[in-house]
Amino acid sequence: MTRVDATPLNDEVRPVRRPESFSKFVRVLKTALAILGGVLVWQFTSTVLVSNILFPTPGATFQEALRMAANGELFSDAGASLARIAVGFVIGSAIGVMLGLAAGYFEIARLAVGPYLQFFRFVPPIAWISPAIIWFGIGETSKIFIIVYGTVFVVALSTIAGVTSVHKDKIRAAMMFGATNWQIFAMVIVPSTVYHSLTGMRLAMGIAFMTVVAAEMLGAESGLGYLILSSRLWMATDRIFVGIIVLGLLGLLTDRILSALIERFAAKYRGYS
Repeated sequence: MTRVDATPLNDEVRPVRRPESFSKFVRVLKTALAILGGVLVWQFTSTVLVSNILFPTPGATFQEALRMAANGELFSDAGASLARIAVGFVIGSAIGVMLGLAAGYFEIARLAVGPYLQFFRFVPPIAWISPAIIWFGIGETSKIFIIVYGTVFVVALSTIAGVTSVHKDKIRAAMMFGATNWQIFAMVIVPSTVYHSLTGMRLAMGIAFMTVVAAEMLGAESGLGYLILSSRLWMATDRIFVGIIVLGLLGLLTDRILSALIERFAAKYRGYS
């Protein structure tokens, strides 16, 4: 009897899947190479194209960062900026969510608040430095005010977008079960808006980091913005670069933490509308 091979001759060869650990290693390697390339370009620029007095080398910047970390100055300035960002971000986000929910769902609130949201979102936070000094002085209140201002509108507009994207069939279904307007608002609108609001908050966090530099122009004696601005007076470009790099690293770390928290606790609300 002739043996028949059960394997088809034209069976496609399946591609070999790489382990997840290998893929992660490749991503980390690419990131490391990108960072190394940036440092090399920085080194070339500061040694060949521009005087290192105006554009410090990576080594000089790193040494200055170590010195500032050793005497506690860097941690003090970073902590002061993070505290201001945290307070302004929380207050601004809370106000933005409330304004967004009200303006997105209630017509009277939309008519009353909508024009102001559209107008003031085009006025940059730095434009309010002089009024903030006049109203609140040069203390912490004026700095928090600037950060709150920079946060409110992004969160409010993202929340309004979430409210308006709720499918009408969900509202009709709730009405068929006898839900009142307030019940529809609490049990349909608010859950459908959570992910939009959190996305707006993530964007607003980036604006808060950008705004803190302007906020710390208001007579501050600490903070990364103060470090950058005061170092300019002494042409201490290495200290300026330390402040810029630390500000960027803290912003990146905060964004990653916020993104992870959103995915961990609010992913179920994605596509809820």
